[in-house]
Amino acid sequence: MKLALHTVTSAPELPAYVPSGNECALFEHAWRHQLPVLLKGPTGCGKTRFVAHMAARLGLPLHTVACHDDLTAADLTGRYLLKGGDTVWADGPLTRAVREGGICYLDEVVEARKDVTVVLHPLTDDRRILPLERTGEELVAPKSFMLVVSYNPGYQTLLKALKPSTRQRFVAIEFGFLPPEQEIAVVAAESGLASDYVRPLVLLAGRLRALKGHDLEEGVSTRLVVYCATLIAAGVSIADAVLAGMIEPLTDDADVKAALLDVARAVIS
Repeated sequence: MKLALHTVTSAPELPAYVPSGNECALFEHAWRHQLPVLLKGPTGCGKTRFVAHMAARLGLPLHTVACHDDLTAADLTGRYLLKGGDTVWADGPLTRAVREGGICYLDEVVEARKDVTVVLHPLTDDRRILPLERTGEELVAPKSFMLVVSYNPGYQTLLKALKPSTRQRFVAIEFGFLPPEQEIAVVAAESGLASDYVRPLVLLAGRLRALKGHDLEEGVSTRLVVYCATLIAAGVSIADAVLAGMIEPLTDDADVKAALLDVARAVIS
């Protein structure tokens, strides 16, 4: 199985991040006191960027795993593999992070199979251990190890939900979209488009976010606004950029799409 894993062992500079509150201080206190952290918020609001920023800020290796339906506990802890005719043990990203220290970040943890949360439980209480049944080891996490998970509450269903018994093992930080002026600054910096041209895009994003739960399952993420602004900065027409960057990703329904385009035309004239 191919595991979506990205490990960063060094960071020459801090990934750009604009705080919306005291989340940076909370995260740093949690790390210093060996507390696991749960990040919750809508898609594309900056959760992953925040973790990358904090890992670089604290000088910690970052092991990121994008969780999905087929992700099992063995994908995180490790498995025996055939190598040159021999059977050798290969650590998974979670085990590697526990052995070496650093942040293990499980993005959209509710997408993983239920056996994953069982593996996480001993790491999220005062034991801070990772039992490896297949090797007979019981790893004790070093002080530099930190477990961070994230999920989007808007996507939770009865079949895919984080149990209260699991949520209560974490310090939780809620994320939302930035206030308009801050979001304009972020989008302008990320895309290279002047703030005056970004402003109506952020205004449109706010209008479309207000439709969440009515015609849309999810609102426009800051990421999509950046994509749209990047297209405009590259010379794509505003109409085409808005359609490709902020409307098409939201829905496949022709009637809903037409209604969203009407909103876009009313906001961006």
